[in-house]
Amino acid sequence: MVKPCWRPCIEDDTMGRLDGLVWHKDLGSHAYGEFSMAVIQANRMCEDYSQLESGPLSSFISGDHPQGTFAGVYDGHAGSEASKFVSHNLFFNLKIFWPVDIVSERREVSESVLKKAFSTTEEDFLSLVKKQWMNNPQIASVGTCCLAGVLHDGVLFVANAGDSRAVLGRVERGSKRASAVQLSNEHNVNIASVREELYALHPDDSQVVIMKHKCWRVRGLIQVSRSIGDVYLKRAEFQREPLLPKFRLAETFEKPILNSEPEVTVHKLQPEDHFVIFASDGLWEQLSNQEAVDIVHNFPRNGIAKRLLKAALHEAAKKREMRYADLKKIDPGVRRHFHDDITLIIVFIDSHLVSKSPLPPYSIKGGVFPR
Repeated sequence: MVKPCWRPCIEDDTMGRLDGLVWHKDLGSHAYGEFSMAVIQANRMCEDYSQLESGPLSSFISGDHPQGTFAGVYDGHAGSEASKFVSHNLFFNLKIFWPVDIVSERREVSESVLKKAFSTTEEDFLSLVKKQWMNNPQIASVGTCCLAGVLHDGVLFVANAGDSRAVLGRVERGSKRASAVQLSNEHNVNIASVREELYALHPDDSQVVIMKHKCWRVRGLIQVSRSIGDVYLKRAEFQREPLLPKFRLAETFEKPILNSEPEVTVHKLQPEDHFVIFASDGLWEQLSNQEAVDIVHNFPRNGIAKRLLKAALHEAAKKREMRYADLKKIDPGVRRHFHDDITLIIVFIDSHLVSKSPLPPYSIKGGVFPR
């Protein structure tokens, strides 16, 4: 169970560095500041993908391109196909729908654009599932939580479907301490309000949420109520062979049990807003919002995502009453019993850059693990 990690360290930091089970980009620049990224693999194959894009937010050829920064964290489950698909398609779809001129009614337009990008990505993934269904039936059971943030023109838009989380680090004038402000809500049925939402949407389904293996699960299978993918819980046509028996329900359904619509929040940036942490639930299972913000605020930016990741792993080891050094030696797969895959992006906001001309376009995908 415990073996030395044999993977070599990839030293090129241009597109990030792979060091054993950890991928990290220590520091880079985006349109309005700097960023740091890190990923730790716990599953046999890492199911997470992530990305940061900085530059034009629109695909339109004519007119002035709106500029901004996009950050996406995609926490996959039952496989990596959905999270990988989202990493290649969500931002592309966002650029198609983002209008060239959103000066008027910015909030309404941008919320609509984000929701359209999510729904189009969901529809495109459904098309892929239909094509691969007979030869690769397990793709119907694959899904991903999806957390996306867009920084544009002094406003931060956060869209979330699933149980990842975005947390703002704010430093008030005259204070040396940073406070944590949560910018997203999780869609996990272990939260009472999320269960109530599902009960209200499915009043005739007494089994829509049940307790199994000491936690609440949708139809006894999955903890999140929103995702991209998981078509076996959205389209009854896939509730048959060759889908694996463990994903087939005893009772069918008429309308989708899960949905892909994100909850969108809009935050007008203030000079006191210093950074945003976008992370999968694996981080928040180990650290509180304030603990994470304190770490980011109190240490240098260079390598801060990896430092935050390490702090989470120390907590995971402490909960199992083991040394961090021993946790590091556990192979992926077995390691999932100690902590989840963790993906995080820290986006620093330098207020003096928000109104200035951005840097040239930049794109990076998080995690380059062999899959």
